[in-house]
Amino acid sequence: MVHGQIESNMAAHMSRLRGWSRAQRYGIAVCRPYSSGSAYPNVSLSTPLPGIPKPVFASVDGHEKHETKITTLENGLKVASQNKFGQFCTVGILVNSGSRHEAKYPSGIAHFLEKLSFSSTAQFGSKDEILLTLEKHGGICDCQTSRDTTMYAVSAEVKGLETVVNLLSDAVLQPRLLDEEIEMTRMAVRFELEDLNMRPDPEPLLTEMIHAAAYRGNTVGLPRFCPANNVEKIDKRLLHKYLQSYYCPERMVLAGVGIEHEQLVQCARKYLLNVKPVWGVSTPANVDLSVAQYTGGIVKMEKDMSDVSLGPTPIPELTHIMIGLESCSFLEDDFIPFAVLNMMMGGGGSFSAGGPGKGMFTRLYLNVLNRHHWMYNATSYHHSYEDSGLLCIHASADPRQVREMVEIITREFIQMTGTAGEMELERAKTQLKSMLMMNLESRPVIFEDVGRQVLATGKRKLPHELCELISNVTASDIKRVTAKMLRSKPAVAALGDLTELPSYEDIQAALSSKDGRLPRIYRLFR
Repeated sequence: MVHGQIESNMAAHMSRLRGWSRAQRYGIAVCRPYSSGSAYPNVSLSTPLPGIPKPVFASVDGHEKHETKITTLENGLKVASQNKFGQFCTVGILVNSGSRHEAKYPSGIAHFLEKLSFSSTAQFGSKDEILLTLEKHGGICDCQTSRDTTMYAVSAEVKGLETVVNLLSDAVLQPRLLDEEIEMTRMAVRFELEDLNMRPDPEPLLTEMIHAAAYRGNTVGLPRFCPANNVEKIDKRLLHKYLQSYYCPERMVLAGVGIEHEQLVQCARKYLLNVKPVWGVSTPANVDLSVAQYTGGIVKMEKDMSDVSLGPTPIPELTHIMIGLESCSFLEDDFIPFAVLNMMMGGGGSFSAGGPGKGMFTRLYLNVLNRHHWMYNATSYHHSYEDSGLLCIHASADPRQVREMVEIITREFIQMTGTAGEMELERAKTQLKSMLMMNLESRPVIFEDVGRQVLATGKRKLPHELCELISNVTASDIKRVTAKMLRSKPAVAALGDLTELPSYEDIQAALSSKDGRLPRIYRLFR
């Protein structure tokens, strides 16, 4: 009975199909009646529908939305901006002032100014008042100093731009620098110095030491952190004297990301053009224009590292070594090949996990960490300034294996002069471009990039220009810059138990040899 029913249903369906046209059978669009009885128009989907307005799509007007606009005001202050979609903006003042400019002053002034930033000013009675003002616009503020730049930055709603620029002008040019604020800063600096010597991660301390070794007693070799014996020497009078020389409009850039350029220029004219700083007339004639002199050398710090990190899983006692050679300034053409070389060396800690994107195919992983299980760290760093640069490798291991570790690092430096493999070079270039583009998705990073480039060069290279320069780097460029780098004297920083550390002369001899090996030493008794 069931089979009979099915067959009769199929027969009825087939007879209906025979009555349909070919178009209906194969699902081709046909005119079907509307519910009102009239027929649908027979229209292709690629042609605009009648009676419907033409769609307007979002578009970018040429390069206008990508270009960095720069205006120089009458007093020499540069205003630079980059538009970016969003309700929030990052605006700040960058000053060409840092620890490298402290040759005529006690070291530590830039460190003090960083800690004193956004304290009481002519308009705002306290730091809390500043923070409450920013909170109304969903804002936060920060100040960072490096060896060559001081950066005051605020991120807030675009609607609060005028309040933000007014606040920045007041914080930079009208700080009160009260005695109690300076005393609090002294306490904060002392705590930071104590923390620097106690923290398990020795990288900030080693970076300080390698700069002191590479540029002994000059410019970027001067201490970035205030030395303990200078904490009491720095007072309001000394700070004003320093600010008078370095905080002048021609050494400043007001940079903004996420705002219209004309709006930022208007605010700059209102709050930064005819403002008299609290320290009086600027004296830019007293600015230290010294050029960095690379000296090479060694800085050692014997230290018991056995109790750096106690607990259920303590970090073993390690000795840390950093070896560096002179690279180049970020204004030179060789800066890009050096950046690719640094990416090719890569490296990291022995506990890093991840695939190719994490740099597991870089030389310091493949040749060092994967082959020598006893090494805890091997990482390449590149520090670059307007007149010099430093490419260095940081390594750490058990104190008994320091000599072997130093030889492994010197051999890696020598092997840099070999021809880089095509795949290895392409991977390093792709990784560098990827890192650059990923970082430049963040608004504060774009702000810093715009500010630093305009402060140093008066213009900005856009990301696509940098990517093109990276793509043009060849294996012969890497070979050339490495050969040039190896002609400089090494800079060495050593921290921990240094009983097995080779002499500076031995390290220098290894970096001058063909294979990077340390001179052999023969002992009658071990």
